[in-house]
Amino acid sequence: MRTHRVQGGEGLQLHVCEWGRTDAPSLLFLHGWSQHHRCWQAQYESELSDEFRLVAVDLRGHGKSEAPLEAGHYTRGELWAEDVRALIDSLALGPPILIGWSYGGFIIGDYLRCHGDSGIAGVNLVAAAIGIGPGWFGRTIGPGFLDHAPPACSDDEAIARAAIHAFVHEAAKKPLAPALVRDAIDWSQQVDPKVRAALIDRVEDFIPELAQLRKPTLVTYGEADTVILPAMAKRIGEVVSHAELSAYAGVGHLPFLEEPKRFNAELAAFARRTFGLN
Repeated sequence: MRTHRVQGGEGLQLHVCEWGRTDAPSLLFLHGWSQHHRCWQAQYESELSDEFRLVAVDLRGHGKSEAPLEAGHYTRGELWAEDVRALIDSLALGPPILIGWSYGGFIIGDYLRCHGDSGIAGVNLVAAAIGIGPGWFGRTIGPGFLDHAPPACSDDEAIARAAIHAFVHEAAKKPLAPALVRDAIDWSQQVDPKVRAALIDRVEDFIPELAQLRKPTLVTYGEADTVILPAMAKRIGEVVSHAELSAYAGVGHLPFLEEPKRFNAELAAFARRTFGLN
């Protein structure tokens, strides 16, 4: 593993880790709400690292990245877009594939809104959201989020802890290793509740940006996901007509952890096609 500090939007310092071949095409992993770069462990410890350059960032406010408490650091889309641009440029990733899980879908939307798709090779949206706000709640964002995310933002530590515990357990529909579940809960608890609240205090619709996306797109989703409902993936498929949709039966919000072998194989095949390696 190699580590970096990258200066993102408005100078915020981002903690970044990478694995694999430095001379290979790049896969840039963007984790979800109140999580950590280590959630991608099943990817960076796999055969993907034999073939590609894997880069995973702790998003602003998470992990070892800087975490100011003012809401504007998280509600302004141009800052998220600048974070991604800085990662691509500072680490000389070339045009990477962006892999965005859950909240990572918003970040990809922010990037596309500000910079278009010319600087990327492709996109893998993983149980990803492309909009948030009342118009999305209940239709494409489900009870797994609505029941647990708001109380997870409470200043009352006991309330927040219970909500985070419930959220993590709700996310997975297939059994995960107990240590991984404990880690995911711990990573989430490390995020300040003010940051958690600011992250979801947005009203966004990235359909116009996705409608302009011309680069190869893979949409990965769990058919049993109650956090970001399968309807979200199907909506993306309607907007991005060339997108490949991959549905995981009996899987929840974590296809890359619930079925890592399949996920890694599909990501590798998608990357080979995108980078012309076949």
